[in-house]
Amino acid sequence: MKRLLFAGTTIAVLTAAAASWAAMDPIATRQAVMKNNGAAMGALAGMAKGEAPFDANAANLAVRVLFNGAVGFTDLFPDGTQTGMDTEASPKIWEDMAGFKAKGVALEEAAAGVIATPITDLDGVKAALGAIGKTCGGCHETYRVKKDG
Repeated sequence: MKRLLFAGTTIAVLTAAAASWAAMDPIATRQAVMKNNGAAMGALAGMAKGEAPFDANAANLAVRVLFNGAVGFTDLFPDGTQTGMDTEASPKIWEDMAGFKAKGVALEEAAAGVIATPITDLDGVKAALGAIGKTCGGCHETYRVKKDG
């Protein structure tokens, strides 16, 4: 229980810190959020593939990381951040901000749906991975520039 409380508090503090950091450097912030999201999806995928043992706490924490990363994520793409640091953000984001924001809401809703019914077994991990992964992939197909190499 103490570990779970600590993890929740840590996420809250990091989210608040990310908000202030985002004001200074939205490109670096969105890249950090995506790196965290990738790690969370990797943890879920590892369990689903049998590469890591099932751990309900870790699975549910990964989903919360994805939810927290989704909340306000689309605000990290203000006008003027189309170029800069090595970014995979497609110009389509700024051409279709309403569609991009809708994809962000879809990710929030998918993760919130999993949080509402916590993962208790491996089938839950697979279902969460499918529901959340579909929203991630849908956004990446449209709004991400694929890098060669």
